[in-house]
Amino acid sequence: MSSEGTVEAFRRAESLVAQRRPWEALRALQPVLDIAEDKPSVQLLLGRAYLFSAQFRRAELAFLRVIELDPSDHYARLVLGRTLQRQGRLREARSQVKMAATMHPVPAYQEALGEINARLARRDG
Repeated sequence: MSSEGTVEAFRRAESLVAQRRPWEALRALQPVLDIAEDKPSVQLLLGRAYLFSAQFRRAELAFLRVIELDPSDHYARLVLGRTLQRQGRLREARSQVKMAATMHPVPAYQEALGEINARLARRDG
């Protein structure tokens, strides 16, 4: 596949994820993975498609790969935390979301952290 074809396939997969059509996005992303598997943007999109298709363990691995490639990626930490939250792994989720919120202190991240803290308080209290 040419680099133009790879970019086109990536953009198609992005569009499909945005439309909440993760299974189609995963198919569209396959040729991109064959060429650019170790690009953080590719792994992040792969993780989002897995997350939206409820393949939580695969999403977790993709987000961990993004963080391995770019430890400063606050969004990868946020979505990793959300993925862990969906698996009921609240303490691990809190750790990742707290780090994301520290790296990028915006209201949405703070709200995500508050939600996890509230769920932990209900569960443990």
